[in-house]
Amino acid sequence: MNIESNTGAKINEVVEKEKFKIEKFKIPHTYVIIFGMIMLSFIGTYIIPAGVYERVKDVNSGRMIIAPETFTYVANTPVKFFSFTEHNLFTVIIRGLQATSGIVFFTFLVCGFFNMIQKTGAIDSGIARVAYVFRNRGMILIPVVMFVFSVGGVAIGMNTEAIAFVPLGVLLARALGFDAMVGMAMVALGAGVGFIGGFINPFTVGVAHSVAGLPIYSGMGFRVGVYVVLYIATVLYIVRYAKKVKENPSKSVVYDLEMKQKNISLDVKEMPDLTLKQKGVLLIMLFGFVALTYGVLKHGWGTDQLISVFMFMGITSSLVAGISPSDSANNFLDGARNVVFGALAVGIARGILVVLEDGQIIDTILFYLSSKISSLPGVISALLMYLVQIITNLFIPSGSGQAATTMPIMAPLGDMIGVSRQTVVLAFQYGDGFTNYINPTAGGLMSYLAISQISYEKWVKWMAPLMGIWLSIGAIAIVIAYFIGY
Repeated sequence: MNIESNTGAKINEVVEKEKFKIEKFKIPHTYVIIFGMIMLSFIGTYIIPAGVYERVKDVNSGRMIIAPETFTYVANTPVKFFSFTEHNLFTVIIRGLQATSGIVFFTFLVCGFFNMIQKTGAIDSGIARVAYVFRNRGMILIPVVMFVFSVGGVAIGMNTEAIAFVPLGVLLARALGFDAMVGMAMVALGAGVGFIGGFINPFTVGVAHSVAGLPIYSGMGFRVGVYVVLYIATVLYIVRYAKKVKENPSKSVVYDLEMKQKNISLDVKEMPDLTLKQKGVLLIMLFGFVALTYGVLKHGWGTDQLISVFMFMGITSSLVAGISPSDSANNFLDGARNVVFGALAVGIARGILVVLEDGQIIDTILFYLSSKISSLPGVISALLMYLVQIITNLFIPSGSGQAATTMPIMAPLGDMIGVSRQTVVLAFQYGDGFTNYINPTAGGLMSYLAISQISYEKWVKWMAPLMGIWLSIGAIAIVIAYFIGY
């Protein structure tokens, strides 16, 4: 009897069993994660006492804000499991979809119209030429593209507006030998770094300064420094991942998605010359994106106007390329069909907020968190304010909405415990911003993922280390701000 071989066989058997257990465990489906959060919120409406703050109009910002001394407990209004006459757990999803209908339809329509443009072949040919020019310098495009979008985030609070550029980012990344993750991240996190670090972001810093009674955009120098650090850290993270994918495509977090794409093996050297029709399509696209950028910057365009521009580009591109109306309609439907999963996730995730609002427990949570801060002194309180804003962002993903809700409480609280109002605004700015890029209730993130066809669970896997870096940078910035008396 060979004891050594038997021992080796047993060891191999144990190893295989453990390997099977590891492979068997998977991150739950995106919808399962969201439904789990809805159920936790539903249970919370039965456990957490209902409470409300009174809202008053702020003379500085013109927004309805919380009156911090007015919190009162009210009769519990737990969400019913089922009812024939009232809203209940089973109507939450419908109401969430209704509340986010604008962004849901934006996702469907933009992807449909973009697919109409792509079917002309002009985008593939145009991007192939850009990729060929940068074939040995593809990494240069990552910081350049990110910087362009980060400027939009800094200046105009660009976030959901950048969604329209994601398809182009994904196509460019693939043509350069990267993957959809790199393409989406260049656009989404470029705008995100600008939005988060936005030293003149009107929707976060502007509103927060107004509510806190500070001069608008005061203390800019410190925020510029933190923005630079965030930008560099994010660029390095994406470039490092892009290099890994370029060297070995199987290392891609979305490798299965890449294998499904026909243009994954696009040979930029063998692309035929652009036809006259395709050049016409590219001119239409150039005109469309110039109009889109001008409209957002000068006239504050929203999703309605952005959709109309894509509709114009999709229909006219099909006409110029000589694609029949029936084929154009099918191309539109194919593009919309590809994002059903992600677009619906936007509305489903909103169901979490619907439950919390129906149960009237958002204000109670905020009251409880803020009362805990007041009992602790100094830098610990500043960091806890940061943590409170991070938690609050799960319930109120709107930057301006969160500023109007939390700043009336946090600003005077900071005065009481020796934390400057500039530092309080900083805690809000970073607490609100970072988790928008991992929070399933953030409609912008779910739309980014829908358009790039990246699942939420794979995004979380990829984004988690960077989120840790971001949160750490934010915490360090707040500690420094506290000790220098910012």
